[in-house]
Amino acid sequence: MSEIDVRMKGGATGRVRAGATVGEVLERLDAGVAGQALVAKVDGHAVDLATRLEEGGRVIEIEPVMPDTLEGLDVIRHSTAHLLAAAVLDLFPGTKLGIGPALLDDPRFGFFYDVIAPRPLTDDDLTAIERRMHELADLGLPFRREEVPKPTAVRLFADRGEPLKCELIEDKGGDTVSLYAIDGSPFVDFCLGPHVPRTDRLRAFVLISLSGAYWKGDPQRPQMQRIYGTAFGTRAELEAWMRQREEAERRDHRRLGRELDLFSIHEQYGEGLIFWHPKGGIVRKEMEDYLRQQLLDRGYGLVHTPHIARRELWWVSGHEESFADSMFSPLGSEKTEFRLKPMNCPFHIAIYKSARRSYRDLPIRLAELGTVYRAELTGTLHGLLRVRGFTQDDAHVFCTPESVRGEIGACLDFAFALFRVFGFETFRVELSVRGPDSGKHYLGADADWRNAEAALVSALDERSIPYRRMEGEAAFYGPKIDISVEDAIGRPWQLTTVQFDFNLPERFGLEYVGADNAPHRPFMIHRALFGSMERFFGVLVEHYAGAFPLWLAPVQVAVLTITERVGAYAETVLRALRGAGLRVELNAGGDKIAAKIRDAQMQKIPFMLVVGAREMEAGTVAVRERSRGDLGAMSLDEFERMALALIRSRAPRTTP
Repeated sequence: MSEIDVRMKGGATGRVRAGATVGEVLERLDAGVAGQALVAKVDGHAVDLATRLEEGGRVIEIEPVMPDTLEGLDVIRHSTAHLLAAAVLDLFPGTKLGIGPALLDDPRFGFFYDVIAPRPLTDDDLTAIERRMHELADLGLPFRREEVPKPTAVRLFADRGEPLKCELIEDKGGDTVSLYAIDGSPFVDFCLGPHVPRTDRLRAFVLISLSGAYWKGDPQRPQMQRIYGTAFGTRAELEAWMRQREEAERRDHRRLGRELDLFSIHEQYGEGLIFWHPKGGIVRKEMEDYLRQQLLDRGYGLVHTPHIARRELWWVSGHEESFADSMFSPLGSEKTEFRLKPMNCPFHIAIYKSARRSYRDLPIRLAELGTVYRAELTGTLHGLLRVRGFTQDDAHVFCTPESVRGEIGACLDFAFALFRVFGFETFRVELSVRGPDSGKHYLGADADWRNAEAALVSALDERSIPYRRMEGEAAFYGPKIDISVEDAIGRPWQLTTVQFDFNLPERFGLEYVGADNAPHRPFMIHRALFGSMERFFGVLVEHYAGAFPLWLAPVQVAVLTITERVGAYAETVLRALRGAGLRVELNAGGDKIAAKIRDAQMQKIPFMLVVGAREMEAGTVAVRERSRGDLGAMSLDEFERMALALIRSRAPRTTP
């Protein structure tokens, strides 16, 4: 029997018989690693451990995928979604299955599976399903992959009464498709894999909730139920996540938005539409004022553009072809159709094209707090984080190939500086580039792509910014950098995108006159830092649990009276602090001082100034800080200087 030369990445080498499984090879090369590996990469391609190696006249490199890696977590969660489906089919025969992906970028969930059960599932059913999942896990049932001709797969699922799977195979399957079964269970699925070798590798999981969903996100298609859960490599990781989830519920921006009177959503006006209340409006104003000044300081021009445009524009931009499902229906006026804008890009392009541009004019940086509208499905809406109308801090940079590296670097510097001002210190960065998939069409010349990717890499490397390279994840129109911030309890939130675009300059015929007096196509960079004002505000609320730093707080100071006879003095304090520019409220009601302090604490007001007869006679105020308590007596001037210094420094905390 022939033999194959194998090498474990960064480790041992050896020779094995042709036809040996990947798991057997790992066992020979490093038994300790083999016992932990979930799947492996063979010459860069992820495969099951049961995959057999064939002779190829070369050394085969094997890289084990371990549970403590992001790739390993993806495998665990994807396999657990399959385990979930197996349990549902076992308990509810006749259930029709949709899709069941892993989720790595949503801090609330780890996976889901869409199902149509014989009857609507309830929260009580989740308990029974999870129990059955654990029972199947204990059995150590094998995950088995089989490749069959496409017509065979369609017939198999048709015989099983699975029309949705048949549709998926018809849409996405090649001549041969891969199926996965969990032996000893009723589960079979159309799936690329890879998966863990046995169900007993799945030990740390929990089901979370049920929600509604539509097949393929289309309201005209079958209504389904989405079962959410999460999974980790160890029980300790799961328990840590559950503690984090409890804290996240305490910080939920939807609840805090009501309690702190920041914003509301009214179904009678439209789901996914945000009403900013005065207190929320103050925070937004502070966010916008700081951002606008930074934009001006960094050489951006501030623009304002319409909310609608002729429908023909969206054909030129390509949105009618690729984004129509996310746009609201056309509006008619005098036989002309208009669309609410889902993006600001074409409008900034109009400003660029309004004059003849020379290379001496570039770069041109246009920025706008532009409100856009997207027809998100009701089931996907989530407070401020996923809405139908939102304001993007959108900017577009038009530049020459020679200046693009500097512009990318400036965008990154801007993003990190901005987030630190708002109290974020930990970041995650992803670089999405072209992949080797020759079936995916990328717009733009190879040289432009190389230049663009090199500019992104250079900007990251020059700043020693660690990043994850995402091969094949670039959009067809250009590579990009995504930045996530990590909040106070360790959850990542994707906010910033710095995106090249080779598509729109081509579609709109953008040009500048170069030094050679010939026309050239400019590079165009999309960039949004907050992402949207709504989403960033929601993240801020949860990051601070509603207790904003002094400079952002809707009410910065509460003046609290002990007795009615100090009312005039309290009014004097109120006027003086407001005159200094502080946001102040007076509580001169008849409640006891302890109740007034408690109310101010519940509203998360940074400072409370207690005034009674002693303070009135001394011309002082008794200062309380919401987290540290009593700071003692201060003169009004002393407190004012301290508070204004904290505001000017934009200190993330209110401790003096």
